[in-house]
Amino acid sequence: MTRLSNASGTAGQDGGAAHGAGLPAGHADVVCLGESMVTFLPSRPGRLADVPSFDRAIGGAESNVACVLAAAGHRARWVSRVGADGFGDHLVAAIAAHGVDTGHVARDPHRPTGIYFRTAGERATGADGEEPGTAEVVYYRAGSAASAMDPASPGPAALAGARVLHLTGITAALSDSCLAMLRTLTRRTPDRPLVSFDVNYRVGLWQGRPQGPETLLDLARGADIVFVGEDEAAAAWDLHGPEAIRAALPEPAVLVVKQGSEGVTVLHRETADGAHPGGAASAGAAGTSAGEAGRPAGAGAGTPAADTRTYAPALSVDVVAPVGAGDAFAAGFLSGTLRGLPVFDRIRHGHLMAAAALTVPGDLTGPPPRALADRLAALPADDWGRLRLGPGWTTGLHDARVEAPQT
Repeated sequence: MTRLSNASGTAGQDGGAAHGAGLPAGHADVVCLGESMVTFLPSRPGRLADVPSFDRAIGGAESNVACVLAAAGHRARWVSRVGADGFGDHLVAAIAAHGVDTGHVARDPHRPTGIYFRTAGERATGADGEEPGTAEVVYYRAGSAASAMDPASPGPAALAGARVLHLTGITAALSDSCLAMLRTLTRRTPDRPLVSFDVNYRVGLWQGRPQGPETLLDLARGADIVFVGEDEAAAAWDLHGPEAIRAALPEPAVLVVKQGSEGVTVLHRETADGAHPGGAASAGAAGTSAGEAGRPAGAGAGTPAADTRTYAPALSVDVVAPVGAGDAFAAGFLSGTLRGLPVFDRIRHGHLMAAAALTVPGDLTGPPPRALADRLAALPADDWGRLRLGPGWTTGLHDARVEAPQT
């Protein structure tokens, strides 16, 4: 059976031990597996053809989630493969500097680390009627070190002791061997970690492979928690609205449907014995779970009950750049899952993490301090609706932007 196993308290924000490659083997709250690349961001607005210079950064959906979770006080591990080159050195060092365990990143002497260039703006989803101004994104990742990952790549030690395994559909698009790896990791087997899957449909990565959308749907069916944007579901599967998506994805215990600037709807269920498949049935501040919590519907934990529908509106944000918000939301939701928070609070923490990402120019930023996030997440609906968050809000540089009537 799959379960969210008991674990010791978190580190980082709560003042515990430092994270990083020195973590004891098997001590990870979350393992995030997938490719990261060196990113080149334009030094000024304009088309890639016109921009004269670029600033170097790092980017990768899975490592983004790991970095945010580590900064939020959880033990996070990134598992991947990079080239034995300078870009690989930079990636590993930069991600480790965020407090992430990088001890299970393989180095490939024959294949390069992937890189990509992008302009500001949203990524294209391929949906009809998509707004103009989507970002230009050019990948140089074909034949990359990460594309050579296969079902044997993670290794038992990389996943040992993990409470959550976070994956995305991006990895499935890299190569046949990567797809085989994800099929193995999403297969329902005894005592696997709780599996989180972000669909992350990237039109460009699936060009020439019409089976891509069906592949992503199949992988999502094997997960316990699924994140998908309403626009992604429309573009990939011609499914519109949370209930239609749920009808196509009945297997995951928790289905998180991101509805852009409106908010997020989560369809989730308990089993007949009261366990919460997507997280802890009860948990203390240290993030421990109760008994059979984390067991997915259909894995022998009792007859699944009907879905509960939970909605939380998004925040008003002065957006600097839309990059990385989806990964940050996933990290916030998973952080709440690890802490055993109610689903509504998990969504609000996801929104707060996303707001932190939206108010900086790059993919990554530090999350708000836990005490601040907890206070904001607990606000009444009217006060939540009056919040407007701008650059610097997580560090208190613009305190007025996060002030609201006290509860």
